[in-house]
Amino acid sequence: MAYEHLHVRTAEGITTITINRPEALNVLSKATRQELQHAFLAARDDPAVRVVILTGAGEKAFIAGADIREIQAASTQGATFARDQFVRRGQQMITLIERLGKPVIAAVNGYALGGGCEIVQACHLALASETAKFGQPEINIGFNPSWGGTQRLPRHVGRKHAMGLILTGEMIDAQEAYRIGLVNKVVPPKDLMPEAEKLARLLASKGPVVLQLCLEAVINGREMPLSDGLEYEATLFAMTVATGDAQEGTQAFLEKRKPVFKTRER
Repeated sequence: MAYEHLHVRTAEGITTITINRPEALNVLSKATRQELQHAFLAARDDPAVRVVILTGAGEKAFIAGADIREIQAASTQGATFARDQFVRRGQQMITLIERLGKPVIAAVNGYALGGGCEIVQACHLALASETAKFGQPEINIGFNPSWGGTQRLPRHVGRKHAMGLILTGEMIDAQEAYRIGLVNKVVPPKDLMPEAEKLARLLASKGPVVLQLCLEAVINGREMPLSDGLEYEATLFAMTVATGDAQEGTQAFLEKRKPVFKTRER
């Protein structure tokens, strides 16, 4: 597919998706959301893709939120239309990222606001430029975060930090985002993509099935009682043993060599 709003590049098992609307601060218009969903589905279904990096073009913004004009237009069609056509479709797109089955790294190069911040929450790992800013400013224009921010953010940073961001609508800088656990690392702007690519290569060296099962263990297990989560963890461990990757990994460790994981699908 030829994309109008994205630049997509795949090399060495790593797909880099760049939202390419710097003049509009990479806001998520309907067309951009549709392209983003298509690009992630393509990455999910391509067995050669092991890891995805998501970033924004330009120096000012990762994703500065949704298109406010589209929100206003949806709201004029009534509450049901706004919920079904704007909210639920946005939620589906972001849930696709979270449940891709392959690690997704957010490389946050500027503003990550509203839907942009919600996408960071759905990504499995996040690196931030020192110039990045984060926030859920929806309350400032009269509505609540609706693409998962009220649900994922407390799970990431705790109830009090999440309430502070959601109720005030204020932005925080990259260091504060790191302090509260929203991002994994803060780096100088020039180092953002090299660091993201370095991390992606590290993840791509792991067994893809084991990566997928680890993602599932954390994402699905977080809502389970501990006893159920432990049982789920044990079941996934048995699945890794059945693939043969566990035997290869342990044998490689004993032989002091790098493992060669051969299992590509469950």
